[in-house]
Amino acid sequence: MYEPKNILITGAAGFIASHVTTRLIKRYHSYNIVALDKLDYCSTFKNLQPCTSSPKFKFIKADIASADIVNHILIEEEIDTIMHFAAQTHVDNSFGNSMEFTYNNIYGTHVLLEACRATKCVKRFIHVSTDEVYGESELDSDIGNHETSQLLPTNPYSATKAGAEMLVMAYHRSYGLPIITSRGNNVYGPNQYPEKLVPKFILLAMKGEKLPIHGNGSNVRSYLHCGDVAEAFDVILHKGVIGQVYNIGTKKERSVLDVAEEICKLFKLDSKQMIEFVQDRPFNDKRYFLDDQKLKKLGWEERTSWEEGLKMTIEWYKKNPDWWGDVSTALNPHPRFSAINLSDEAQWSFQYGYSRLLRSFTEIGRRESGGMKFLIYGKTGWIGGLLGKICDEERISWEYGRGRLQDRRSIMEDVKRVMPTHVLNAAGVTGRPNVDWCESHKVETIRTNVVGTLTLADVCKDSGLYVMNFATGCIFEYDKEHPLGSGIGFKEEDTPNFLGSFYSKTKAMVEELLKEYDNVCTLRVRMPISSDLSNPRNFITKISRYNKVVNIPNSMTVLDELLPISIEMAKRNLKGIWNFTNPGVISHNEILELYRDYIDPSFKWENFDLEEQAKVIVAQRSNNEMDGSKLKNEFPELLSIKDSIIKFVFEPNKKT
Repeated sequence: MYEPKNILITGAAGFIASHVTTRLIKRYHSYNIVALDKLDYCSTFKNLQPCTSSPKFKFIKADIASADIVNHILIEEEIDTIMHFAAQTHVDNSFGNSMEFTYNNIYGTHVLLEACRATKCVKRFIHVSTDEVYGESELDSDIGNHETSQLLPTNPYSATKAGAEMLVMAYHRSYGLPIITSRGNNVYGPNQYPEKLVPKFILLAMKGEKLPIHGNGSNVRSYLHCGDVAEAFDVILHKGVIGQVYNIGTKKERSVLDVAEEICKLFKLDSKQMIEFVQDRPFNDKRYFLDDQKLKKLGWEERTSWEEGLKMTIEWYKKNPDWWGDVSTALNPHPRFSAINLSDEAQWSFQYGYSRLLRSFTEIGRRESGGMKFLIYGKTGWIGGLLGKICDEERISWEYGRGRLQDRRSIMEDVKRVMPTHVLNAAGVTGRPNVDWCESHKVETIRTNVVGTLTLADVCKDSGLYVMNFATGCIFEYDKEHPLGSGIGFKEEDTPNFLGSFYSKTKAMVEELLKEYDNVCTLRVRMPISSDLSNPRNFITKISRYNKVVNIPNSMTVLDELLPISIEMAKRNLKGIWNFTNPGVISHNEILELYRDYIDPSFKWENFDLEEQAKVIVAQRSNNEMDGSKLKNEFPELLSIKDSIIKFVFEPNKKT
């Protein structure tokens, strides 16, 4: 029997994967579980709450499509096993948004496979597929599709899953990757996002609203309870054979109409009055029927009857009706979601979580925004994602840009489409996973940090639009006029003096050129910090994971305090260059002392000097103090860096 040590579970905050993660945490106390999820609309960290008390559980918010992050995780966490659940799965969405399915399901899988090939550390890769890759089963057949049946997908979703399987198979045969594939029937149970049939019907029945059925409701599906499916993956993980495919299925079938009628019956509703027949999908497979004997020979069996499982699921939704917040969009008979932006430069970013928020209240809830509308670039980045969230909280109308920054025409199309009053640019290359990357990718860095930013500023200048550009303060270093420990910081009008990294060169270059545009506000961000200590781009998270750190005072930016201020600056149409840091400086040791006092009393670290640091990095690092008086004068309530870190980071995360 296979025994993993360190498991990476992708899409872990989604429905099925969260139940698998919880089962493994509870049953196998020696396993280290790294849960990876970008927290898209159909996943939530709440699904993983039962795991958070375990010292063996770690959650990372990131996207599998980010190759450098995936490589980093495999090496850093010494991953020997991957259970790959992450995918777009709702068939209805795939008809109107097929490119996103290709991007997530095929490209994302390819990134994982390539990371496994490159790192050579994974001993078992479980690829989670679907019964829909087989295509439609004959209604009168009593022989289910076995694992060697031909793949004949009939919709964009199943086609992308079949495509991913082809890649998986190729990597197994070409590179010897230790692959196991599963293909499962429909799954239901607690925590499921209500775009799927069972939770959708349950929530509609709870509201007393009609249950929409595509076509005539004769389509047949097999349903497995999530607990049984979690057990199936437990068995496949430990007993599955490399190179094999396993169906996870049941012979117990129900038509869509049967499901609707049974739910109505349990809610004591008249099904004839509650069921509404609506237009069918472009193509709706009549039946998916699996041969489930291969997995049963490994020792798995279905334990939860449909009747028992449905009752338990209904009870859970009655107790947790607001688990997913406003799901009115998902409850539509034919939900649709916007297409993914494939052109953002920061797709590698750790913070991909706000890439596609369900904003069902957008048009209504944001009307009190004083006529403002923000166009935000950097959709997949950390700061760009947080800006969207803040705009939601402040009821400011906003949209993400779809255009590629260095493509003037696409930016013009964004401006025409969105008709913004303000443009916020948080897109840019900072390195993958750090600025060392820029040293060997200079052209890519120039395209985004220089050409893209200038093109955006120029288009907005021609359109009479205000631009806020999130820049960097890593363009200075301590010198004779600004010596270390003197309290003399670099001011907004000072000329950059740090050229130790190519990243900093490009940022200093573009800042100088942007001075010629009177419609631009430049914010110099430094060593960004947030209350999310699970975010690997958080400066505190970074240094708390290093074996050794330098101990130099620096100016830094606490995003929890300063990003809302940036929105206020945009409202005031403030322009020019601003040192966008909290007043004062704080050293690495001071931060780690706070980390020890508030988070982990046993935490220890070692220091090394700049000469030692230079041996393990490619590009030099900027160390400086920024003069924060200009920002402090505009916002007198702004806290000093140490006070801000304590208030916004360590107090909310206090564990000691």
